Amino acid sequence: MAMVRLKDVARHAGVSITTVSHVVNRTRSVAPATRERVQRAIAELGYRPDSVARTLKSNRSRTIGMIVTTAHNPFFSALIRGVEDHCFASGYSLVLCNADDADAKQTAYLQTLLERRIDGLIVMTSRNGDSFVEALSRQSLPTVLMDAAPTRRPDLAVVNDDSRLGARLAIEHLLERGLGDIALLTGPASHPRSQERLAGALATLHEAGIAPPATRLVTTNLMADGGHAAMRRLLDEPCPPQAVFAFNDLVAIGALRAAHEAGLRVPEALSIIGYDDIEVARYTCPALTTVHQPIYELGATAIAQLIDRLEHDRPFTPLQSLPPRLVTRESVIAPR
Repeated sequence: MAMVRLKDVARHAGVSITTVSHVVNRTRSVAPATRERVQRAIAELGYRPDSVARTLKSNRSRTIGMIVTTAHNPFFSALIRGVEDHCFASGYSLVLCNADDADAKQTAYLQTLLERRIDGLIVMTSRNGDSFVEALSRQSLPTVLMDAAPTRRPDLAVVNDDSRLGARLAIEHLLERGLGDIALLTGPASHPRSQERLAGALATLHEAGIAPPATRLVTTNLMADGGHAAMRRLLDEPCPPQAVFAFNDLVAIGALRAAHEAGLRVPEALSIIGYDDIEVARYTCPALTTVHQPIYELGATAIAQLIDRLEHDRPFTPLQSLPPRLVTRESVIAPR
């Protein structure tokens, strides 16, 4: 079968080759009726643009790269969906890389994405190692970082949730219910959002005149097994805490399991609050009270800013912080 060319589509649709080019490459507005006729001709003839040739000609691949910590956490599924939906609607493809928080893997993926001539990059990892940061700094590639500290580089933007506020909402919710002995199940010290949540939680406790002992601060891997191990450790103490603030929902779910295994009723004997509001949080038993992070919106905000930069050459907003909100369910005791 002969290859279908641009002029074949133009002849079939009864328009000029230039018009077909504008429809395919989205380089100029075309009347809706004409665009529909061209798109119908493309479908009927089975025309496929030569993406390599288009990239070489325009120096644009209409492809976005995304590097994430892990796709196994349900949090990332919603985040990636926010990015992907906006990419698709804007005519961009998304290439996703799962780096497992390994610096060498992040750096290797960055090189692979650059070789694919991506137009822009989104990075959401728990830590950015020295070799990755150095490799990124050598590029002028428009990049949006998530879960990261603000930067002054004009080619970098940062999109986060307001984790200090989220932690304050969680701690205030527990304090309002007379729960002052609160354990914090944190993430690794290198995790940017964990640092912010810890700072927000400790500041709120300090304002209430509470200084939790070191034994009430337990580091986890931010996965369910980490929450399970941390909760078991707390329950082995002579005086277990009244409440637990887990720094994400997976940790909270692991803690729920450990409490169940120990024969503790939640929330009667122990209150547990999480962070993120992943979909499964509403289906735990009891349903998990948590801090809702606007996960989909975070992804959509990051990609919208990146595409706005690519399409309209608008400067980045250096830092965008989206507010969280508390979602009350059944895992925290009612007010006394």
